[in-house]
Amino acid sequence: MKNILAPIDFSPVSQNVLRVATVQARAFGAKLWLLHIAAPDPDFVGFKVGPSYVREQLADELRREHADLQAMAADLVKQGINAEALMVQGPTTDTLLEVATRVEAELIVMGSHGKGALMRALLGSVSEQVLRESPVPVMVVPNTDVAQ
Repeated sequence: MKNILAPIDFSPVSQNVLRVATVQARAFGAKLWLLHIAAPDPDFVGFKVGPSYVREQLADELRREHADLQAMAADLVKQGINAEALMVQGPTTDTLLEVATRVEAELIVMGSHGKGALMRALLGSVSEQVLRESPVPVMVVPNTDVAQ
C-alpha cells in the first residue's frame, strides 16, 4: 500500500481519524494524504457576492483551516511519516472521491459523526456515501475514543 487518504474536518472525530490513519501509514510505509474539503459558502453561490465582512470572515476561516492542516502534516513528517496536506473546495463526497483517485489512494480512513437515523435518511451520511461509491477500501473511525 503506497497511499492512504484521511479526510479531516476538524471535528472531535478528526483526532481519532488522524491516529488510526497514522498507524496504518506507519504499518504499510505509505504516504498519508490529509484532506480538508471546504464547502463553498451558500451566499457565494450564484450571482450575489454578499457583504465584504462575510467574505473576510470566510477567508480568515479558510486560512486558519489551511494553516492547521499544514501543521498536522508537518507534525507527522517530524514523526517520520511521509505526509502531505491538501485543502480543496467542493461537494464533500464527490470531491473526496476525486482526490482519492488523483492521489491513487488505496485506503480511505475517515470519521463517522454518528448522526441519528432520521438525519441519515434525510441528508445521507458522507461516510455512507463514500462507502457505497468508493472503488477502494474505506475504514470508518467512530466518533468515540476507541482509537487510542
